[in-house]
Amino acid sequence: MLIPSIDLLGGQIVQLVQGEKLRLAFDDFEYWIEKFSKFPLVQLIDLDAAMRQGDNSKLVAQIAKRLPVQAGGGIHTIERARQVLDAGAKRVIFGSALFSEAGAVNTEFAAALAAAVGAERVVAGIDTKNGRIAVKGWKEQVALTPDEAIPQLDPYVGAFLYTHVDGEGLMQGFPIATAARLRKLTQRQLIVAGGICSQQEVDELDVLGIDAVVGMAVYTELLAI
Repeated sequence: MLIPSIDLLGGQIVQLVQGEKLRLAFDDFEYWIEKFSKFPLVQLIDLDAAMRQGDNSKLVAQIAKRLPVQAGGGIHTIERARQVLDAGAKRVIFGSALFSEAGAVNTEFAAALAAAVGAERVVAGIDTKNGRIAVKGWKEQVALTPDEAIPQLDPYVGAFLYTHVDGEGLMQGFPIATAARLRKLTQRQLIVAGGICSQQEVDELDVLGIDAVVGMAVYTELLAI
């Protein structure tokens, strides 16, 4: 399944390269909402909140009322998760809050979160740079690999979102071998993102039982939808 992404920054829909360099920006929300309305799931990320430089909570709520979204970016508390879900989101994506600065998985928080909102409504964001999990808007890393984190979080989530930050926005392809390795770690829904640029890749991932988030290739029309 192809999952289109909407990344929000400064009140606009944007596409960044490796989470840092602004490549594209749009303010025609109606066009993209209409374009994505045929998809069963859309990924919605508040980059300002993720980077701890403000938020786009009103936009998140507006879009969540009109599209079936899994929403993330700066969601650190059960209270905020409930707010986003109450606004209409189908699921919430948690990243940084699931990991301690010491490099451990915060299973106690994950268990509390699952109990509060339902594990099936929680997506664990496993964002990775150079093989290690990246947190706080990808600005920092913890001494933990996806292979270590996924089994520990498996009881508490409904899905995993693995973002290959090294390839994000570059449209140079996703490492399929990595996806195949991660697929063996969990029976949960596995979604991957970062560099996916062709329908062939989406199809290859689908054969593995993996869903694909696509951003830059959709917005540049390299991949037609």
